[in-house]
Amino acid sequence: MALLVKEGFGQLEPNHLSAQRNGQIYAQLPCESSIEVLQNAQFVKYDYAKGEVAFTGAGEWMLVYNEVKLYDPRHSYKDFALQKKNCVGGVMVPRVMKTMVGDIFTTNLVDSKDKSGALAAGDKLVVGTTGILEYSAAPGEGMVWQVAKVYTMADGQPAVKIQRIA
Repeated sequence: MALLVKEGFGQLEPNHLSAQRNGQIYAQLPCESSIEVLQNAQFVKYDYAKGEVAFTGAGEWMLVYNEVKLYDPRHSYKDFALQKKNCVGGVMVPRVMKTMVGDIFTTNLVDSKDKSGALAAGDKLVVGTTGILEYSAAPGEGMVWQVAKVYTMADGQPAVKIQRIA
């Protein structure tokens, strides 16, 4: 994969997420057993009928935005991801948010593997099979994100500010 060069785990800065205002935040279902790590800014399917969160199944892609719990002041957002090995009984229950057209966030968890060169404003992103946004020259139907600005995270790592356009 040609992920943006980053140190640590994916980060998410919520510039404007509708779920923070309309309450479409879910944190009731466990991850299916094969998922070992979920990073902030990754996407999952919230399959209520199956009773699990996974990368396949029914429903819309939901944005992973877990509460960052780092108790050591030497650590930062790049050091946090929901990890099965750190959860009681190995059961991860992520907090996910429904996104709406117009939502905006900044992240360093983007895969540009199908693009020659760096991401640029106007590039389109779709959710890949592992829940990570990836470049798409022809996004088709479904959820589409557009790079609004090539940016940095608060710790100076390369990132993109993106907006949901479909």
